[in-house]
Amino acid sequence: MVAAGFTITLVGYAVRNTFTVFYPAIVDEFDWSRGITAIMYSLTMLTYGLVAPVAGGLVDRFNPKLVFSIGGLIIGGGIALCSTATTVWQFYLFYGVTAAAGLSLCGFTPLTSLITHWFLERRAQIFGMMGAGYAVSLISAPLFQYLIAQYGWRTGYLITGAAAVLVVIPLAVFVVKRSPVPLGKTVQSPPDATAVGRATSGSHMEWTVRSALKTRTYRLQLAVAFSNIGFAQGVSVAHVVYFLRDIGYEPMAAASIFSLYGVGLIAGNLSTGLSDRYGRARIFAPTSLLAAAAIGLYLLTDANTSVVLPSAATGLLGFGLGISAPVCYAGVADCFHGRNYGSIQGTVILAMSLGAAIGPWLGGFLHDLSGSYATTFVLGQAALMLAAVLMCVANPRRGVAPR
Repeated sequence: MVAAGFTITLVGYAVRNTFTVFYPAIVDEFDWSRGITAIMYSLTMLTYGLVAPVAGGLVDRFNPKLVFSIGGLIIGGGIALCSTATTVWQFYLFYGVTAAAGLSLCGFTPLTSLITHWFLERRAQIFGMMGAGYAVSLISAPLFQYLIAQYGWRTGYLITGAAAVLVVIPLAVFVVKRSPVPLGKTVQSPPDATAVGRATSGSHMEWTVRSALKTRTYRLQLAVAFSNIGFAQGVSVAHVVYFLRDIGYEPMAAASIFSLYGVGLIAGNLSTGLSDRYGRARIFAPTSLLAAAAIGLYLLTDANTSVVLPSAATGLLGFGLGISAPVCYAGVADCFHGRNYGSIQGTVILAMSLGAAIGPWLGGFLHDLSGSYATTFVLGQAALMLAAVLMCVANPRRGVAPR
């Protein structure tokens, strides 16, 4: 299941993250503004988030093979349809809505809902292993740039959509399944929870989205997801390649540097087990601050500098954000694991997606106004620093704060 989760994550999010290299090609083709074009990425994040609680609820209640297969078909079909687009609203519909809804049905929300029932401990490490699939998807940026250079962006979209269908659906049919262990035997409080946490989490209470929202812990985790995993990562994925091209790097060089973001994410994902041992906040906060410092390095980069500086910035940014997402999700599982966990985690994904929807659009809009990404990068740093503080206050391994 973990291997299947890794592969589905890799393919599904590679499809979504094609935006970072298709974005300049679409702008060049139609001569649209960056802000208008970037709305397609903001829409895909918004749709992904809105569908996430529904996707989590569907996989909690229905055959996951069917849910994942439908998701694979929709995401592949949506991306393939982008090859026919000639107006901006068609990109909004095919990429921003259709592909995003499909990804939500076979993405991280339903996957974590299934996987968390298989593992009693080391959840952050397991989530990190699956999250590494997302990281590898970012390393594929040069591959998509090659497809665009060789065949054009339309054929590139068509090939990408077909590949998604051919990978996701067979995995869904032949591998995806529920844990054979009854849920009641796998639910218990985190080993270091306080009396409050023991009294209100795990097998002592069946959490719902409504009851979770009444706790301060969950509300803070929603804010962390919005700021760190959403806004900061959305800005990075959508605009770093364009920023590098703006300051003088060739398209393939920019895509290759951005692929180091994926390398850093892999290293971060595979390091998330540290939070299983030392605590969620103790690992999340410093790595979130590291990501903020990495964004600062972009502000020192120009075309005359060595590739070492932007490469270091991209790798460190990926490492910091690679740890933060699985640790945040594991913190939610620590406190609110149960039969409705899919819907609860899906609501966290919704908060993340709202931040990720705002970030790309705002970055493009501010660039259109100023001709620079400086303000956008500073806002990304602020979001990361805020998330570090909020996670320390939430500190999910302590248990659940009732109000």
